[in-house]
Amino acid sequence: MAAPQLETTHACLPGTERGRGILIAGDVKTGRFAYTNGRSVVLRSLENPLECTIYSEHAYATTVARFSPNGEWVASADISGQVRVWAVHGPEHRLKYELRALGGSVDDLQWSADGQRIVVCGDAKGATFVRAFTWDAGGNLGEFEGHSKRVLSCSFKPSRPFRIASCGEDFVVNYYEGPPFKFKTSHREHSNFVNCVRYSPDGTKFITVSSDQKGFVYDGATGEKKGELKKENGHKGSIYALSWSPDSKKILTVSADKTAKIWSIADDGSTGEVETTFSFAAKPTVEDMQVGCLWLNERLLTVSLSGAINYLDPAHPQQPARVISGHVKYVTALAVVPAKHGPAREAFSGSYDGSVQRWDLERGCLGKVQGKGHTNGIVALAVSPTSQELLSVGLDDTFRRTPLPAEQYAEAPGPVPLGGQPSDLDVAGDLAIVATANGIVLLRDGKLVSTTKVGYNATAAGLAPDGKEAAVGGSDGKVRVYRVSGDSLEEEAVLERHRGPIMAVRYSPDGAWIATADQNREAVVWHRVTREVKLKDMLYHTARISSIAWSPDSTRLATGSLDTNLLVWDVNKPASARQSIKGAHPGGVTAVAWLSNTLLLSAGDDACLRKWTIPQV
Repeated sequence: MAAPQLETTHACLPGTERGRGILIAGDVKTGRFAYTNGRSVVLRSLENPLECTIYSEHAYATTVARFSPNGEWVASADISGQVRVWAVHGPEHRLKYELRALGGSVDDLQWSADGQRIVVCGDAKGATFVRAFTWDAGGNLGEFEGHSKRVLSCSFKPSRPFRIASCGEDFVVNYYEGPPFKFKTSHREHSNFVNCVRYSPDGTKFITVSSDQKGFVYDGATGEKKGELKKENGHKGSIYALSWSPDSKKILTVSADKTAKIWSIADDGSTGEVETTFSFAAKPTVEDMQVGCLWLNERLLTVSLSGAINYLDPAHPQQPARVISGHVKYVTALAVVPAKHGPAREAFSGSYDGSVQRWDLERGCLGKVQGKGHTNGIVALAVSPTSQELLSVGLDDTFRRTPLPAEQYAEAPGPVPLGGQPSDLDVAGDLAIVATANGIVLLRDGKLVSTTKVGYNATAAGLAPDGKEAAVGGSDGKVRVYRVSGDSLEEEAVLERHRGPIMAVRYSPDGAWIATADQNREAVVWHRVTREVKLKDMLYHTARISSIAWSPDSTRLATGSLDTNLLVWDVNKPASARQSIKGAHPGGVTAVAWLSNTLLLSAGDDACLRKWTIPQV
């Protein structure tokens, strides 16, 4: 039996936090860059960002990742203070070494130029905010005194004799000599958090930038202050990060003022002058704050607060040359646009932060649906082939319809209040059904036509393809089948087998079957006409089933679960003949949808989308 195969991973964006910079690191030799989001470390190609590797072996949320100088290893760290060194190549990403480096979150990490040492800094429960150690054995390389608060950034001098500079929330810049490293000198020119320190590639200078909107230049060998970034044309907000040009003559900086800047640095370090200022929108918003940057070979990248990765062109600084979009928070919903011929390639995904992203599954993310949309998390999405609209419900308790290609939310008609928090959405023809905390809502042509009050908490709902029947799951584990009579519902049957709240209900495309799934990890396939169980003993998940989807030919059912796994069932075979994808999404699978009878799209807690080939057997 041919096993399911992963075809494409559409990676999440960098995790961001307002008021704090993030690290995006690069590998000069291979042209890859690295960043973190949740428990994931993401490695992507500069030239083709669809080429990516995702490492998810940390037990806690990751904070930083850096390539070793030879490009063979990555050192990554998390909020627990754990550092893991692992192989870039190979499907298993072999773990070389693991170390609890700090008592709290690691905020920055850097390798020595010879690839033998690592320095980390961050938060700590004790007095150790900075630590250096050998990369493969963890041996301490000195004592780092001089900081009294969280250390936000550190940098290794890339040439001998080795030096380390650090800076943080105590407004202090420290300089250490070694190894073994020991405190040499301290600087207090900054008047606010010092967010980033970076040595030039030639090791002659290092620069610090701060929330006080200032930057200072220091001698790389002595730690002596040499100069300052000029205020003229400088940043008007906190400066969060900097990155040096390969020739050590310029730096790229990013700021809360929603700009990025290239500075020319004098050879003697006496001054730095703004050469180019980049903008990111005609009318920038909070999401356009710039929080991370990377100058890798000839490429300049920045990261917006929204998580967007911007490719910059100094010849055209008015807007990014390219923007990589996607999700920052976990994905909660998927909807596929049916194709007239061949597999579907257009899709929409919604996430916990309320954003809806558009996808061409061959090219990647096309960007966020713009305009005034849902103000809270997306609960469910559906595409109406009849009206050619994207339908959505969110935790703002509203229903929206947006004409395809849905580049922007439609101003009219506006949001439809549902009168309760929705838990599911399905569509058949011009009819849509929404399960809410206060009853079952029917909408026709996007207009609310009825709300049926029920004596149970409706948790999932599905419509038969002909629009003449609905099945609604409840928190009591029962599935009620209703006849759709005009714009009202009339109960016809109650399906009882589940032992926990119903999490998903869907009719097969041919209308012959009803699939249901519950919180107690069981799925059931029912015959629509006889109400009898067609496929039973579907108890192979080990946690709550979050999503189900039928293949277009109605022969296979996909289920996704919080156990991180995807299972595919054939209605004409026993449950034991299922196909399994273990660990499809670290943290849990949250949504599934079929693109064809052999292609499956999934989304998860890792904020990623994945496309799988599921061979027919």
